[in-house]
Amino acid sequence: MMPIMRTTITVDDDVMAQIEDLRRREGLSLKGALNKLLRAGLQYQGQPPKPRPYRTPTRRLGLRAGLDAAKLNQLADEMEADDFTATDGR
Repeated sequence: MMPIMRTTITVDDDVMAQIEDLRRREGLSLKGALNKLLRAGLQYQGQPPKPRPYRTPTRRLGLRAGLDAAKLNQLADEMEADDFTATDGR
């Protein structure tokens, strides 16, 4: 077993808030939270951690009741035709 070393450190308020959040989430003591964070930081010293793949949540969108996809396509075609005739000068 390694000898216990006691020391005093000054921690910024924003860092302390994150440590407290970790303590509450994982049920750790201050000592446990600090040791966990220090070990994690020392493990990745000099090499960045592997990025986790980003996952986009999906959901079914569908059309609202009463909307007809065929009518939407017809409207898009008419708008395109109007735009073409306006730029063509006819």
